[in-house]
Amino acid sequence: MRSRPSLPWFLCACLALACVLPAAAAPQVDGRRVSVGAEDARLFLEGRFPVTQDALGGLVEVTASRPQLEIPPGSRVRLSLDLALATMGGAPVPMGRADLSSALRYDAARQAFFLDQPRVEAFHPANGGEGLDAKTQALLNAWLADYAASEPVYRIDPAIAALLGGMQVESAGIEDGRLVVTFDREVGMAAPAP
Repeated sequence: MRSRPSLPWFLCACLALACVLPAAAAPQVDGRRVSVGAEDARLFLEGRFPVTQDALGGLVEVTASRPQLEIPPGSRVRLSLDLALATMGGAPVPMGRADLSSALRYDAARQAFFLDQPRVEAFHPANGGEGLDAKTQALLNAWLADYAASEPVYRIDPAIAALLGGMQVESAGIEDGRLVVTFDREVGMAAPAP
């Protein structure tokens, strides 16, 4: 039977991590759970933008910038993005601002949260233009699907992930305005014995 690491050792390890990690990364550890608040997730996300991805087989590029993330009560996050479109290597032309909602999925291998089934809740065209036409809506949905599959909304810091070792994820989701991952045993048990 594995002995539980001493509390002073674990607190020292957490303090050492706090000194090494950027101020934006402030996950909370509580027993078997690791959680992060909306502000920390927002700061993580802002550091990954702007994002430019090909769409329609490379015929166009969609650039997303100025993300704003909210984690309201419930099971979906809200994300707003400025979108611009470039065709055939031209300069990006602002499309407008998209307000999205999405469930989240947790990828244990990548130790990150990703959008799951995002949908456009509202679109505010640039320069007060018309709303989305069917072609632009299809393009935006295709881009969203690619973005959701490849770009995390939040990734557990590698230093903390190393402490999690071979722990198994039991559940992940949104609780009380926080992103929460619950593991199969106490997170403190993952730390090596002194």
